[in-house]
Amino acid sequence: MLELEHIDKHFNRGTPAEVRAIEGLDLTVKDGEFLVLIGFNGSGKTTLLNLISGTQTPDRGRVRIDGMDVTGLRDYQRSLWIARIFQDPLAGTAPDLSILDNFRLASLRTRPKSFRTAVDRRFRQRVKERLSVLHMGLEEKTDSLVGKLSGGQRQALTLLMAVMDRSRILLMDEPTAALDPKSSDLLIHMASSLITELGLTAILVTHDLRYAGTYGTRLVMMEGGKIRRDLDRNEKSSLTPGDLVSWFT
Repeated sequence: MLELEHIDKHFNRGTPAEVRAIEGLDLTVKDGEFLVLIGFNGSGKTTLLNLISGTQTPDRGRVRIDGMDVTGLRDYQRSLWIARIFQDPLAGTAPDLSILDNFRLASLRTRPKSFRTAVDRRFRQRVKERLSVLHMGLEEKTDSLVGKLSGGQRQALTLLMAVMDRSRILLMDEPTAALDPKSSDLLIHMASSLITELGLTAILVTHDLRYAGTYGTRLVMMEGGKIRRDLDRNEKSSLTPGDLVSWFT
């Protein structure tokens, strides 16, 4: 279970340019829950993911995973539990390495520093099995350079690599922002399937109200660094597209 308690995060504190990004936020995300997070630009969504992942630390409050206080742990230390996908499809892969070598690097993320993953027949087969769910034919191109793939293909690889090993919390920060509609739909559908299949706890930040209304087991709207709406599965299912649009007008 992921818990955030009484979280504050300000930038440029004490100056005329001070920004109160997060204000007195409390949030609990249960194991296996798929939370979709929406809100205007500047509402605090990305800052919230940064605080969860450990790339930023709160000015006040605590972050807990399964009851363990991880507030003081850096992002690389939290990678034992947390995987993250960003907006830019180029950010999550190494373009000058092959698909197989990218998966090898990803497999080391949650391992001890002394651990090495052998690219043997068993590992290659595991990668091919994962790639086959994309229906892009990449399972037959594992030695191809990632830099030659499309943005949609690279973002799909990033997703597969993120959930390949032991991470149990998946953070997705507008992962379709740079993709065409077809690639976007494929990625979100695949993410939803993997979240269910692997029993992941997930948070998706999106500006696409179609995804907000269709995917996830919970819908949260942020505004001014605070949670303004928090709907569970039953409440969310009763929403109409017009209801969501009205929240932004």
